[in-house]
Amino acid sequence: MKPLLTTAAGFVLSLGGISALQAAPALPLAQPKAANLARMRAESLNGGLSSYRAAACMYETGATSCLISKSDQGFLFGFSGGPPGWEQQSPPDPTMETEVLVSRDGDRILAVPYNGPIR
Repeated sequence: MKPLLTTAAGFVLSLGGISALQAAPALPLAQPKAANLARMRAESLNGGLSSYRAAACMYETGATSCLISKSDQGFLFGFSGGPPGWEQQSPPDPTMETEVLVSRDGDRILAVPYNGPIR
């Protein structure tokens, strides 16, 4: 009887975990694609990976913590960056700030409203 109760309890707990996973809002499929495109544009504008690294938030799936807005226009990302290793300094010392607007489908850069020194 005890093994049966243990199995039943495990099943109920696993179902609870599934519902918790389903409760989290899903990212639109275009958002991770848009984030990657925005990060790559900033890398290109700022000298490539040999001289520039975007903030760590741009390497997270969908870059949700760098997402300024999501609208009918598209995804607007805002993030800092700097030379390789800037985030590992204490304190981190970014030298650049970038904003990139990507289309709703994540396929095109629509605008780069800002790419320059930290404001």
